[in-house]
Amino acid sequence: MLKINNLVVSYGGIEALKGIDLEVEEGKIVTLVGANGAGKSTTLRTIMGLVKPVSGSILYDGKDLLKEKTQNLTRYGLNLVPEGRRVFADLTVLENLKIGAYCRKDTKGIKEDLEWVFSLFPILKERVWQLSGTLSGGEQQMLAVGRALMARPRLLMMDEPSLGLAPLIVKDIFRIIQEIHKQGVTILLIEQNANAALHIADVGYVMETGRITLKGSGKELLTNEEVKAAYLGHSVKKVI
Repeated sequence: MLKINNLVVSYGGIEALKGIDLEVEEGKIVTLVGANGAGKSTTLRTIMGLVKPVSGSILYDGKDLLKEKTQNLTRYGLNLVPEGRRVFADLTVLENLKIGAYCRKDTKGIKEDLEWVFSLFPILKERVWQLSGTLSGGEQQMLAVGRALMARPRLLMMDEPSLGLAPLIVKDIFRIIQEIHKQGVTILLIEQNANAALHIADVGYVMETGRITLKGSGKELLTNEEVKAAYLGHSVKKVI
C-alpha cells in the first residue's frame, strides 16, 4: 500500500532522515516509535508532501507521491492527524468535522460518517455546537481524529496522538484506534509512547537519529531487550 525506499531528508545540510525504508501493508497497524527528534514526524511530513526529500521514493498504491500535490492526497484515501491536534479553534465541533469532508459530494455518506464519528466519540455529539478552542486537550484530539475520518481514509496516519494527554484519555485514544482499524482502515502510527503503540501494532519500526534500527512485529519488539531498555523502562505493561 505504502512503500518508502532509501528516503533522505535534510534541513539546512543536516540529515533528518538517512536513507530509511518503511512499508505499510493494507489492513495493518504499523507503528514507528522513537525518541523526540528521531525523525518520526519528518517521515510523515515528507509522505504528505510538506517536506521535499533529497532522494528516495514514496509509493502509494503505485503512485509516486513525490510528484503529487498535498491537496490531492485526501482524494486518494490518504489522511493525516497532525501532532498538536490543529483544530480550527474559532469553528464549532460540527464545522471542524464537516471541513474533514470538504472533497466529498455524497451527502448521504457524509451524514452516515458523521454518525459513525459520534458513535466513536460520544462527547463530540454532546459538544457539537461548542467552539473547538474551548475543548480540553483530549477532546481536541478526538475531534482531530474524527475530522480525518470524515474524509473516509484508506490509510490514516497519526502523529503522536497520545502526546500531552492524561493516562485515562490515552487508553481511550488507543482503544479508538483499534476500533477504527476493525472498520477496515489501515493505520500508520507515530508515537513516543512505545509501550502503548507496540501493544496494538501488527508491525513496528524503531527509529533513532534518522535511521530505522529495528523492525519486527509489535510483540517481538515488546520483548526485545534493546527496545525494553531504551523505551519501555524494562517493564512492559498492557495499557489498552
